[in-house]
Amino acid sequence: MWDAEAARRYDTPGQGRFASEVLEPTVDRLAALAGDGAALEFAIGTGRVAVPLAERGIRVTGIDLSRPMVERLRTKVDERAVPVVIGDMATATAPGQYSLVYLVYNTISNLLTQAEQVACFRNAARHLVPGGRFVIELEVPELRRLPPGQEALVYHAEPGYVGLDTYDTVRQHLVSHHFTFGEGRQARLARSPHRYVWPSELDLMGQLAGFDLEKRWADWSGAEFTAESRSHVSVYRLSPAP
Repeated sequence: MWDAEAARRYDTPGQGRFASEVLEPTVDRLAALAGDGAALEFAIGTGRVAVPLAERGIRVTGIDLSRPMVERLRTKVDERAVPVVIGDMATATAPGQYSLVYLVYNTISNLLTQAEQVACFRNAARHLVPGGRFVIELEVPELRRLPPGQEALVYHAEPGYVGLDTYDTVRQHLVSHHFTFGEGRQARLARSPHRYVWPSELDLMGQLAGFDLEKRWADWSGAEFTAESRSHVSVYRLSPAP
């Protein structure tokens, strides 16, 4: 899915997920959690978060499965500034130990089985020093909006774009459909599959890997997480070795 075309379209400097009002609170929070230690980003992509975090003086390493995404990262910083291991974030190993591992913007849902998602937690634990933290940013499934017998929801609509999710509630799968269009009659469709996860299930995955939930916010600014929150930032702390 993350080919050269997707890598090119992903970067939107100053807009969307790259807008300063979105990116700065993310980087602020991660820098504070990393402290004086090193950070490892699972699914580092084009460096949306890693590059500004490294510019704060944090030693950042990445893991990513997509060579085209990493090639775009290399147009911003070289291997010495932000080293990257090509591989699956659920199994690949980066050299060294870290005080922080982070996985942002719903990316754990790209792992399409529960077993893979548990393996991702365990891989984070393998990279962390005792007491280190694993931070995940993830949407809350919007199943309360899904009436009986309906399998699709429009989650966003604006001029030139419509976002639609189709659900398979038995397997906890959804497919996001992204329609982009201009003045003409033609539209471009992109699709991405996901496995959605409830916060409580995520917490159990953490326990299986030796983590305790330390904090959960509704967003990177630290807003309170409530029943109405549409996403969360969860901080898991690795239990100290006995």
